Amino acid sequence: MVIAKAWVLKKHFDGFPKTSDFDLKKIELPDLKDGGEQKLLLASVFLSVDPYMRLCSQMDMKEGDIMIGTQVARVVESKNPAFAVGAFVVGDRGWRTHFVSDGKDLQLLPSNWPESLPRSLALGTVGMPGLTAYFGLLEVCKMKPGETVLVNAAAGAVGSVVGQLAKIGGCKVVGCAGSDDKVAYLKKLGFDEAFNYKTVKSLDEALRKASPDGYDCFFDNVGGEFASVAIKQMKKYGRIAVCGAISQYNDSVPQKGPYLQVPMIFKELLMEGFIVARWNNRREEGVKALLKWVMEGKVKYHEQVTEGFENMPMAFIGMLKGENTGKAVVKV
Repeated sequence: MVIAKAWVLKKHFDGFPKTSDFDLKKIELPDLKDGGEQKLLLASVFLSVDPYMRLCSQMDMKEGDIMIGTQVARVVESKNPAFAVGAFVVGDRGWRTHFVSDGKDLQLLPSNWPESLPRSLALGTVGMPGLTAYFGLLEVCKMKPGETVLVNAAAGAVGSVVGQLAKIGGCKVVGCAGSDDKVAYLKKLGFDEAFNYKTVKSLDEALRKASPDGYDCFFDNVGGEFASVAIKQMKKYGRIAVCGAISQYNDSVPQKGPYLQVPMIFKELLMEGFIVARWNNRREEGVKALLKWVMEGKVKYHEQVTEGFENMPMAFIGMLKGENTGKAVVKV
């Protein structure tokens, strides 16, 4: 008999999440069976904390539910021949130390995953955030060589990959972040221009200086005021991929305006929101490409690793405050 630990949503967030909004529970797991759904016992090794959890907890969760999220887990016991004991998988079973599965909701890590590469990257650069960058640029922004790409929250899990993939695609890349250290990190990644949006006197002037001719593609992770200013600097027929709106996730009162219809009309812009699950049928393609670029050194990564399952809420809150560079993960 295995006793799993799990973090549950004790109370829906009112504004910014607090540690008191979570509760740590113990759950007795059923024994494995040859038939039925309990064929695998898995132990979480790394767990992800992501901005979408803040938004989706309000939309999709009830108080008392286990917090949503993904993990890299190791197979501890198996009655499913497709999953050997010791194999590593990506699961979507929330903030828990152990769980049982029939295997249908699990993805094995690629067989060519090198031992030298942290398996936690399957939650970041070679996982959902990396795939978000990959499909957002290729399918929504439809970037072309020679174009100028703007990305905000550029030092985060998604934005840092967006910039590097755009450079691989032959584009000029402009990124912004919330600290001088993060700006220095963007320069190391090969961004052509980067600035600290918290310290510039005028966001409009900073964007204009970084690319006087404007922007062909805008990969938006932030929304709010930044998006309103940036959209006015798009080139004619520019494309905007709306991936996130982290500037608004913790608002108790929804933000109002300004309104974007005039620049949208006269610049004939294409603006599209997306969720990466749309391309689940092409997941293997994206993972293969990202893993190859990482192994070749063309895509670099940085992880903010928090030790200890008991620190999940703290890691989540820190990520929402922008304390992480690159991908925030928790090591169990």
